[in-house]
Amino acid sequence: MKKLVLFFCFFSFVMRCQTVDYKASGKGFQSIVIDTLFQDKISIRAIVIDKNKVWFGADNSRFGYYDLKDKVKYVEHIYKDTLKLEFRSIAQTSKNIFLMSVGNPALLYQVSKKTQKTKLVYKEVNVKVFYDSMQFWNDNEGIAIGDPTEDSFSVLITRDGGNTWVKILSDQLPTMAKGEAAFAASNTNIVIKGKDTWLVSGGKKARVFYSSDKGKTWKISETPIVQGKTMTGIFTADFYDSKNGFIAGGDYELPEKNSNNKAITKDGGKTWDLIAQDSGFGYASCVQYIPKSNGKELVVVGTLGLHYSADGGNTWKQLSTDSSFFTIRFMNSNTAIATGHNKMVMIHFKK
Repeated sequence: MKKLVLFFCFFSFVMRCQTVDYKASGKGFQSIVIDTLFQDKISIRAIVIDKNKVWFGADNSRFGYYDLKDKVKYVEHIYKDTLKLEFRSIAQTSKNIFLMSVGNPALLYQVSKKTQKTKLVYKEVNVKVFYDSMQFWNDNEGIAIGDPTEDSFSVLITRDGGNTWVKILSDQLPTMAKGEAAFAASNTNIVIKGKDTWLVSGGKKARVFYSSDKGKTWKISETPIVQGKTMTGIFTADFYDSKNGFIAGGDYELPEKNSNNKAITKDGGKTWDLIAQDSGFGYASCVQYIPKSNGKELVVVGTLGLHYSADGGNTWKQLSTDSSFFTIRFMNSNTAIATGHNKMVMIHFKK
């Protein structure tokens, strides 16, 4: 293994505030105000919020954080041979950040929150390898998923805080259909609530994989989300609690199509029902429940901008036409961080 060469840069940026002109009628939020935290030539699809810091994984071998208190950005590069790594998966424990690159070879790094020291903790070489998402159940146990290299999801598990990762044998996992995989759109292919875990797929099939025991056993549910082509299926998922969940996606090649692209469950993912047919958003890269909303309020970002629902997904309001956001996470019930093409912003939701 060659020695990692680390570089960093440290910038200060002026906050810019822009009020979105779009106003919506009805209950719930009516508009948003956007504070631009930073702009750069960068693509960010994976973020986690750690107190006053927003950590991110990005393209061109970059990762870092934005300090919300000091209003500064910190960026480092991880150079591995001549590879240009793209980090689309990120997760955290109390002490460390974990980043995983897509493509071959798959490289998983542990980053100390205190010192930013970087350590390679997993490597996988395979022409089919492509990891999509990563989450932790607790400070010791975590999971990462990727596209099949055999006939099942590629599933990595750690039980020692991320120091070591083990790939689960394919014969211990549910068999996937030929052409079924996942999408590394926003690090939301895995959803965890307590011991409950859901994985979502797309491509030739659009299904939900559920584990009640932190990845030891799995059950599969069919969904009515559009499927059958390489770029169709479930791109993103979120659960408000152990019973109520939402999946979204659609057809990446038909981004304005808003039918068969969103569904809800009220039984923990056993069954799924299409919702808001022929209305609301089209292709979606990320969906999130708003905290403390009793599972009624959701936000989606995708190619048609930012959409908001105050009634569990039945109806939607477009609060922004900005299509550059790939992923979004809430800090509280009316403030979120969003990232994507060339920027990170803070979004304030207004009633």
